[in-house]
Amino acid sequence: MTVHRELGPGLLESAYEACLAFELGDLGLQVVQQQPLPVVYRGVRLSCGYRTDLIVEDEVIVEVKAVSHLEPIHEAQLISYLKLSDRRVGLLVNFNVKLLKNGVRRLVNGFPQSESSVARSA
Repeated sequence: MTVHRELGPGLLESAYEACLAFELGDLGLQVVQQQPLPVVYRGVRLSCGYRTDLIVEDEVIVEVKAVSHLEPIHEAQLISYLKLSDRRVGLLVNFNVKLLKNGVRRLVNGFPQSESSVARSA
């Protein structure tokens, strides 16, 4: 929330990602930016150009967006990253909103894509 309060909407995703990584690191959390995410196909690891925006404490994937509104494809992207990385929890954060709480969605790997599995949080 600090990043959104400080910068507001209207910047590129990369700016929000860098500032969010800085803030989380400043809180003492381990943050990895732009980690490559290979696809395993028929037992072979293939580099397909996928990269996670942030991985926090080697547990939570944070996918940063700066779009007019989140679309189902954004949720599908995060769910795919969770599956490929064998992680359970991800946050989809859209900074291009007036109130950040309206731009945050928590997704859990293994739950069906529905309103019950996508919790909007502050």
